[in-house]
Amino acid sequence: MKRKIIEIDEGKCNGCGLCIPGCPEGALKVIDGKARLISDLFCDGLGACIGHCPEGAITIEEREASPYDERQVIAGIARQGKAVVQEHLEHLREHNQTTYLQQALDYLREQGITVGQEPGNGRHVSAHPGGCPGSRTVSFGPRAGAPTLGETGLRLSELTHWPIQLHLISPAAPHFRGSDLLLAADCVAFAMGGFHENQLRGKTLAIACPKLDQGQDVYLQKLTSLMDDAAVNSVTVLIMQVPCCSGLLHLARRAVAQAERKVPIRYLVVGLRGETLQEGAI
Repeated sequence: MKRKIIEIDEGKCNGCGLCIPGCPEGALKVIDGKARLISDLFCDGLGACIGHCPEGAITIEEREASPYDERQVIAGIARQGKAVVQEHLEHLREHNQTTYLQQALDYLREQGITVGQEPGNGRHVSAHPGGCPGSRTVSFGPRAGAPTLGETGLRLSELTHWPIQLHLISPAAPHFRGSDLLLAADCVAFAMGGFHENQLRGKTLAIACPKLDQGQDVYLQKLTSLMDDAAVNSVTVLIMQVPCCSGLLHLARRAVAQAERKVPIRYLVVGLRGETLQEGAI
């Protein structure tokens, strides 16, 4: 069958192994100094390992592959202990994989394996430090009142959640539900002096680079899911004036066309010194 599955560029892979903890399914191992996909059956194609690779060696492609087998995966994970099981269940929940999640829970019940609190109750259930803490979903909530200064006299951040990189975010995260989404090219916040106060305040955030990032089919899927599943109220796209940056606005246009919900899109083109050169709506 044809499905999405990871692809590893051996020329880029340096064998660091940082992707291994990000794959509790056990689909990856370092062999002969390179990360290897050891079985199509174990790879769910969701790309949780991508954000852990410092070399950009892991991408997602669509090709002929053996069907993913959740029952076989959870059977192997169960032998690694309850903490790893919980991490896997949360991984499925955050990616809205309800069918796989139910298969995993059914298997655990059949085997008499209890893991404590199940996912879906509004908090992160992971009980161990495995994987990369920087990619785990955290909601801070918006700041109340006017923009304020911290004890040092510096303006406080308006960020409401983590992570923010589009590869790492989960459209199922509660902070995105019914929010106003700001989709910003990576360089924008460095060019715009008032980014936090004037653009980010009151919005959720996702950032991406349309020129350097790989796996942009995943970006399209996530943007569409944010519109349909997370039911965001609006999307504001901030891009730089350089030509390659227009790819991010193109992705937003494609997501609008593909989504069932028609979400209003506003965009701003930002100059190299942070000035607004153009704005409009889709």
